[in-house]
Amino acid sequence: MNRLLLSLFLLFPSAFLFSQEKPSFWIKELKTEYLQTPIGLDAPQPRFTWKMENHHKGAAQQAYRLLVDQDSLELVKGNGRLWNSGWQNDPSQLVSYKGAALKAFTRYYWRVEVSDQRQKGVQAAISYFETGLLDSPWQGAWISDRENMHVKPAPYFRRAFRPAKKVIAARAYIAVAGLYELSINGKKIGNHRLDPTYTRFDRRLLYVTHDVTAQLQSGDNVIGVLLGNGWYNHQSTAVWNFDKANWRNRPTFCLDLRLTYEDGSIETIRTDKEWKTSLSPLIFNSIYTAEHYDSRLEQKGWDEAGFEDKDWKTVIYRPAPANQIVAQALHPIRNVQEINAKSIRKINDTTYLFDIGRNISGVSQLSIQGPAGTKIRLKHAERLGADGRVDLSNIDLHYRPKDDTDPFQTDVFILHGKGLQQFMPRFNYKGFQYVEVSSSVPLKLDQGSLKAYFMHSDVPVAGKIKASDPLLEKIADATNNSYLSNLFGYPTDCPQREKNGWTGDAAIAVETGLYNFDAVTIYEKWMADHRDEQQPNGVLPSIIPTHGWGYEWGNGPDWTSTIAIIPWSVYLFYGDLKILKDCYEPLKKYVNYIHARYPSGLTSWGLGDWVPVKSKASVELTSTCYYYADVVILAKSAKLLGHTEDEKYYTALAENIKSAFNAKFLNTETGIYHQGLQTEQSVPLFWGIVPEESRQKVADQLASRVEADHFQLDVGLLGTKAILNALSEYGYPETAYRLASRKTYPGWGWWIENGATTLYENWDIQAKADISLNHIMFGEIGAWLFKSPGGIKPDEKQPGFKNVVLQPQLMGNLQHFEARHESPYGTIVSRWEKTKKGVLYTFEIPPGSTATVVLPLQKGQALQLDGQRLPSSTFQLTSGRHQVTAHSF
Repeated sequence: MNRLLLSLFLLFPSAFLFSQEKPSFWIKELKTEYLQTPIGLDAPQPRFTWKMENHHKGAAQQAYRLLVDQDSLELVKGNGRLWNSGWQNDPSQLVSYKGAALKAFTRYYWRVEVSDQRQKGVQAAISYFETGLLDSPWQGAWISDRENMHVKPAPYFRRAFRPAKKVIAARAYIAVAGLYELSINGKKIGNHRLDPTYTRFDRRLLYVTHDVTAQLQSGDNVIGVLLGNGWYNHQSTAVWNFDKANWRNRPTFCLDLRLTYEDGSIETIRTDKEWKTSLSPLIFNSIYTAEHYDSRLEQKGWDEAGFEDKDWKTVIYRPAPANQIVAQALHPIRNVQEINAKSIRKINDTTYLFDIGRNISGVSQLSIQGPAGTKIRLKHAERLGADGRVDLSNIDLHYRPKDDTDPFQTDVFILHGKGLQQFMPRFNYKGFQYVEVSSSVPLKLDQGSLKAYFMHSDVPVAGKIKASDPLLEKIADATNNSYLSNLFGYPTDCPQREKNGWTGDAAIAVETGLYNFDAVTIYEKWMADHRDEQQPNGVLPSIIPTHGWGYEWGNGPDWTSTIAIIPWSVYLFYGDLKILKDCYEPLKKYVNYIHARYPSGLTSWGLGDWVPVKSKASVELTSTCYYYADVVILAKSAKLLGHTEDEKYYTALAENIKSAFNAKFLNTETGIYHQGLQTEQSVPLFWGIVPEESRQKVADQLASRVEADHFQLDVGLLGTKAILNALSEYGYPETAYRLASRKTYPGWGWWIENGATTLYENWDIQAKADISLNHIMFGEIGAWLFKSPGGIKPDEKQPGFKNVVLQPQLMGNLQHFEARHESPYGTIVSRWEKTKKGVLYTFEIPPGSTATVVLPLQKGQALQLDGQRLPSSTFQLTSGRHQVTAHSF
């Protein structure tokens, strides 16, 4: 094999494998900062992760060696001049860079070599990442047009340039207060939507990196930028007063286009007074309501060479909106799924109703032709009124329009009359199932005239359930649809009425998100938003990010425990301490604030069990449980991070809170908390504040209460998080299943029976208020399906599913159930099927992981593992595929 073939083999070994010789051991899914081959990273010590594919039972990584170099051929030779970790006898598949200091604007190649339990070694294909600015200064200035923040048309910007030499690489680094679309030579760059993601603009801005090498041409080139308002220049008016944000201004941006020439020299085309600007046909844009576009105002070729821009204006310089400008290192928002209209109904000659068949977050795209000046209105709604027309009354109640020029969730498109046209909003998204299209003159539309795009942060899928009861699968799908509909660089409550980052909603849904999606990058970004928003005294607002709303209403331990619950959940699922380290001091500050304000250990600060069915639990009871959970997480974090004195202090504080709580609320004779409501019994069980000797009694009373309530849910947001888990954990999985699969009011199944494709905000579908049809706040059921019938749980002692706890529970009329979760080590499968003899369990444990299995046994039954009798219903498994039978022998 010559040198070229050898190099190719070592770079891409799988390409040289014959199909009949499929390997049994290889390395896959190499990621840097949880992203595949990212560019524009600012992390000085980026994290590397990988997975093994190893078909031998008991497969595990025994050692690794990681190499990093600027030259990929050095890695082919086995060299890592920037970092050679040496062979480490370590099973970890999460390693932080410890080599020479990284330089800005540089591509680094890396590869990992792994040895397994048989002392067999394998090399991964070479991967790479690129740094962004790191600590380098920007070359460009912040520029904008000369208009004020009240001007509605969005601004165009253009800059012509001619590369001095042959370009071999080009990177565009762009930071924006607002939103943007970047184009070069008339072509949009990338497939991201709504970049950069929302942050507290006066404290931290994100920049995005684009590889634009392929878009450049010899000779004249033109960079084009279209700016949108986003949350920065909020021109719509609603109860949260985002239009009054102290940072509000006309959108502005800073851009460095870094050209690397063939001879190694660098030139940077930057934002300066050479740029020119003009108003665009995008005559209004609001992230909250909609967009208006007048195609008669289009300037053909505005972002191409040869365009005459003599009537365009010069730009102005602006101060940087924030001192902190960091790389956007997360899964971007995209148009993830294209959806054709399911039906069309003609209402009259100028009005058509499209139904896309499901509730989504996103945009519609209309294809249409008609006379110049024809005004098209696209009104988006989740439901229809009694007259069969779209009804916005469930989602526009917090909107406070000053006039009729900015209708809610209604795009306006004015035709230029020159043939078939397409319209899709650039800087907006909505929550909808129906689109009512009306025109100022009669036009003909058909079912193919409108498409919809499901938009959200494009996080990889990490989980899937299958069940003999199709209702459970529909509930799981609806839960995931609502989770994704509320993931836009930060978790939101709903994609239509608010689009706010309500902390309580996200805390409830975090496990559902982590079981089903690889969302770590979003949560890390959102925790940075938390750190931006925290007041010096430790207080956090109830919506994050915010311009200032939410510090005085809606916050408290039950809602803003996100600063504890989300880092801890991410740690359990990924085994990565970084998020705990980053949030340790903020969590400590938050806990200290509550302790100073409520020294007794009991706190009534909070919203309580939001939107209950009928009974409202004690706010002091639920908020104190969350306060206790925060302190426990802080004490555990202190131990993990080596803060010994803090561990002692907060462990003692947790015990004081627990004692005060149980002294006030628990009747130790009966096992009843306070009034004995479903929420009041289940929340203390879920958060572990119940004394060990009383737990079963409290659980028994919970089950009795559910039975007394005719097996109907009687919980709100906080109770929903707890009740199914508490019942399942303490011997009542059948009761939990009856609640989960109930097809009558109230419950998830009731929504599905009434046509839901997402989760709702209210159990009562006829409610007059709090009735968004796409909310994630009741979404814990998505995690419960993995934890209870699926039985897949992280092990706190070996997080990141290094050891998996497998404790599946049989329940109800389910004949079979399967849960799959893509862990940091690979795919975990837990499947069971009822047979004539008993139960057949199938477990798959990924290489590098082990499992602790706990199975339910009926009287007279015994277990066999791969044909061998087991002495106990609790046992250990190594990696591989295993079958366990449970029946009478």
